[in-house]
Amino acid sequence: MIRQLADLTEDEVIAAYQVDDRSVPHLRSNFVCSIDGAVEIDGQSKSLSNQADQELFGKLRMLSDVILVGAGTVRAEGYNPLRLSAKRREWRQANGLPENPTLAIVSSRLDLNPINPVFAQAPIRPVVITHAAAPPDRHEALAEVADVLVCGETSVDLPTAVAALAERGLPQILSEGGPHLLGALTEADLVDEMCLSLAPLLAGPGAGRITAGPVSTIARRLELRSVLGSDDGYLFMRYLRAN
Repeated sequence: MIRQLADLTEDEVIAAYQVDDRSVPHLRSNFVCSIDGAVEIDGQSKSLSNQADQELFGKLRMLSDVILVGAGTVRAEGYNPLRLSAKRREWRQANGLPENPTLAIVSSRLDLNPINPVFAQAPIRPVVITHAAAPPDRHEALAEVADVLVCGETSVDLPTAVAALAERGLPQILSEGGPHLLGALTEADLVDEMCLSLAPLLAGPGAGRITAGPVSTIARRLELRSVLGSDDGYLFMRYLRAN
């Protein structure tokens, strides 16, 4: 049954996305796509979004300990410093959480500028996740503005990275992509939940899917937990790992 967001209170929407136990590590992925599967229009996912999607996007961030994102997405989407609205910071404080979640960026090449506002203006020191073979000069430069976690020898070991975040007191992970990161998380069987916003648009050919990378031979089954809708035809689906 589709519940309309307009019929729900703020607390009811938040409750629809709460996890049973915040102490248990949980990786939630969030994407928006068109009816025909496009992950972007004109190179950005923001072109597929609407106000209701942005509201849910903010609530998912509010519920998270850490936001996990690939370096390419930070560059392509023009990420700003991870600072929530005053209302959402108040909610987090009232629920025993830090005012803002932590931003964690996955990067193999460390092709990130230390003066980027996501570092220079961050309310909480970000985390950069890389591997031992990453360029040492870039590692040193980024260590000035972020905590650099080395996970893996020649490529990023995502299971190790997820475990390292949990050890730092950040078990509730929200992955915002991009597609290659989702593909790698899926291949490593780390995705516990998928939140998918479906835009009532036909984008046409050209754009990629929400996932990318080497072809996988294993399909992971998820169970539909809830469907919310907005007045302009968007659907917001929450899927959880099947038992």
